[in-house]
Amino acid sequence: MRENHSKAETAMGTPYQFEGKLPLKQAIPLGLQHVLAMFVGNLTPILIITAACGAEDFAAVQVTLLQNAMLIAGIVTLVQLYSIGPIGGKVPIIMGTSSGFIGVFQSVVNIMGGGVVAYGAIMGASLIGGLFETVLGAFLKPLRRFFPAVVTGTVVLAIGLSLISVGVGSFGGGSSANDYGSAENLLIALVVMIIILVLKHGTKGLTSSSCILIGIIIGYIICGVLSFILPTTAVNADGVEYTKAWVLNWDKVAQAKWFAVPQIMPVKPVFDLRAIVPVMIMFIVTAVETVGDISGCMEGGMGREASDSELAGGVMCDGIGSSFAALFGVLPNTSFSQNVGLVTMTKIVNRFALGCGAVFLILCGLLPKLAALVSIMPQCVLGGAAVIMFSSIVMSGIQLITKEPLTARNMTIVSVALGLGYGIGANSAILAGLPDFVALIFGGSGIVPAAFVAIILNILLPKEEA
Repeated sequence: MRENHSKAETAMGTPYQFEGKLPLKQAIPLGLQHVLAMFVGNLTPILIITAACGAEDFAAVQVTLLQNAMLIAGIVTLVQLYSIGPIGGKVPIIMGTSSGFIGVFQSVVNIMGGGVVAYGAIMGASLIGGLFETVLGAFLKPLRRFFPAVVTGTVVLAIGLSLISVGVGSFGGGSSANDYGSAENLLIALVVMIIILVLKHGTKGLTSSSCILIGIIIGYIICGVLSFILPTTAVNADGVEYTKAWVLNWDKVAQAKWFAVPQIMPVKPVFDLRAIVPVMIMFIVTAVETVGDISGCMEGGMGREASDSELAGGVMCDGIGSSFAALFGVLPNTSFSQNVGLVTMTKIVNRFALGCGAVFLILCGLLPKLAALVSIMPQCVLGGAAVIMFSSIVMSGIQLITKEPLTARNMTIVSVALGLGYGIGANSAILAGLPDFVALIFGGSGIVPAAFVAIILNILLPKEEA
């Protein structure tokens, strides 16, 4: 294996070394591969949360938010790769808009009644929560023993489980759509999913790694073709005419500018404890997830354990990057699990290559037409990809859990955390008789209570002797 590895390094430069020198013509496609793996996932959370807040309230600002999301992901990735002082772990991690917060943010939207105010409250909470995670990262070394693989894996597993229902909702065309669950929406989503699966497992190289992006593009084409074949409008039960969810709104793309400087604070932050408390707790959870991502990336891509300084710098980058993102109206930025899987599979950890991908993201952030093109994505097209992406997070959690022997103690931690913790969060009506702050913190997504139970059990249950 080592002999073959060396031959590859000789032929391609040094893509398997973090600080190796690599020609630009080799670095660009290798970096672009990472961008393709996370491009859709980086924008998906904003599409979901703005839709939950009320699409009509974000018609004018959504393109700006998507534009900013690409810019911020590129900037924060560069900080993670190269570091600014203690901020950044100098690890082969791609950063992007976190899907893990979707459940908590949806809970906040429901509590605050939606609209721009709810999104502003999410931004205010993210701003404070990011600073909190930065401080947490600075003291990570003494806290590391509380986050073994069984805890981080349980948290990642709970995140994936909480997102599957969101992905299925998009699969049907979006739960708020008049034609939710229609045959057209389900068929489009199914075709997109099949295309992704065929490309992922039936091809190799760039086509395989970019299967989600290709599936999304084909989904757009299908929707465009159907617009010429099928009626694009229908009448609901109240006699009101509506446009079907799979129809592409090309006017939005036509009206967008070719180039624009990113706008700071497109949505004014609102500081409300109803949002701040659960989001701050979620930042603890995402710190645990980042520790797991960095650990998995270093072990799978570089064949060694992550150092304390790498973990601390990575978590601090998570935090300060999320606060920075909030200033631009973007949801928290964290390590991308999809790219961890790509590093583990390809062993390509070259910092310059990943940095080229980050620069591409920054350039995309300066082109509003590209952001507008993504913003008109039908929910059913998104759902065909989202179900796979979110389910893959479940598998990442299982992989983390099984890194350690499945002893009776570890099985108890996982089973109780998912059964009690995630179960309560996913069925929050059980908390109706308790004080409101309990339901606010532990209700909604199931991620926070599952993480809380896993951490507590890991502390309380006696470790088994070797």
